[in-house]
Amino acid sequence: MKTIAVIGSGSWGVALSIHLASIGHNVKIWSFDDEEARLINEEKKCKFLPMAVIPNNIVCKNDFKEVIEGADFILHVTPSKFTRATVKQYKEFVDCEKQPIIVCSKGIEKDTALTLDEVIKQEIPKARVGALSGPSHAEEVSIAVPTVLVSASKDEEVRKLVQDTFMNEKMRVYTSEDIKGVELGGALKNIIAFCAGVATELGYGDNTFAALITRGLTEIRRLGTKLGAESNTLYGLSGLGDLIVTCLSEHSRNRRAGRLIGQGKSIEETKKEVGMTIESIDNIEVAKHLSEKLNVSMPIVDAVYDILYNNLEPEEAVRMLMTREKKMED
Repeated sequence: MKTIAVIGSGSWGVALSIHLASIGHNVKIWSFDDEEARLINEEKKCKFLPMAVIPNNIVCKNDFKEVIEGADFILHVTPSKFTRATVKQYKEFVDCEKQPIIVCSKGIEKDTALTLDEVIKQEIPKARVGALSGPSHAEEVSIAVPTVLVSASKDEEVRKLVQDTFMNEKMRVYTSEDIKGVELGGALKNIIAFCAGVATELGYGDNTFAALITRGLTEIRRLGTKLGAESNTLYGLSGLGDLIVTCLSEHSRNRRAGRLIGQGKSIEETKKEVGMTIESIDNIEVAKHLSEKLNVSMPIVDAVYDILYNNLEPEEAVRMLMTREKKMED
């Protein structure tokens, strides 16, 4: 059995911790929030996962050194916008030879347009880095609903370490060398899920959702391959798979955010009501910037950007998408 450090006490960090602890591993979670740590340690609860029970072999601390010291590897599970700042705080405690860092967050850094593994490598050049992603809601992983993920890394030992540690009858893990594709699929699908929420609020049906998912995946593929991802990865679990589950599930905070915007709420009102990080809103600006910089056609991203930042009405955005110039499917 292993000891795993988990940086982040949000719903996904706690869900992964519960899964690992259920197999018999010891888990140490880092949290910046004293009340979250108290709930985990004393009441064996997570405020984001009301159905989950925290096993006894999980502890939560506010000290990076205590959490990282003695761990076999580190799961980084903070919102993308806080990744660099958080890594700066704990990097001095990481043994780069013995403690790989596995990105479990989904997003792109706004100021640099870097994927999160690249952010970590900038801050800790000698770090051995991987990513774990796929179609998965924390609410379901925390109660042992069968789930399939992808462990990605250029380092074969790292990706197999994660596969061996996580796999049991409730979780299957595939491996991939394409860490860029795995990360981009996880980040960009949130934008399309946001659109799915808007479409839900407008009362659209199955035809619309099928079109949105399919054409949304086309935009993810266009930008992803331009940035160095492999098409097969984007059509796999961490791309198409994650896109489907996030677009169609009420568990998705990105879909919920889209619904709230569709109701006419502001970005700030939406963030307050959701109460958790909304990666889609954080990443829409990045995707828009990259599509323009790289000359990649992303009409869905353009439309949702205009809804959020240029006061475009959702119904008008749909009309504009539906009446674009005629073309062949690509």
